[in-house]
Amino acid sequence: MSEHPAFDDIKRDLKENDIVLFMKGSPMFPQCGFSATAVEILNRMGLEFKSVDVLADDNVREGIKAFSDWPTVPQLYVKGEFVGGCDIMREMYEAGELHQFMKTAGFEPTLA
Repeated sequence: MSEHPAFDDIKRDLKENDIVLFMKGSPMFPQCGFSATAVEILNRMGLEFKSVDVLADDNVREGIKAFSDWPTVPQLYVKGEFVGGCDIMREMYEAGELHQFMKTAGFEPTLA
């Protein structure tokens, strides 16, 4: 089977950006509560990130699910590594694990 048509775009975004959030909508106007929560977590931590609106392109919307083998959006990637979706982000954030993960990855998250 050939590679999904969106994989090249996804790989390029992950290569060119240290933190990428595939989400529904934009950080200013999230289109679902889970995406809004993911954005809020990253904003509270003071982290800059690239967002990719999966609603703008059906290929990316389905492609990111195939790429990560994860069925839902949002999806967070740090330095090309899939971290997880909203629930995983929230659990890691509340436990302090996301701060440690980001520090280990070379970032300086705030402790908000």
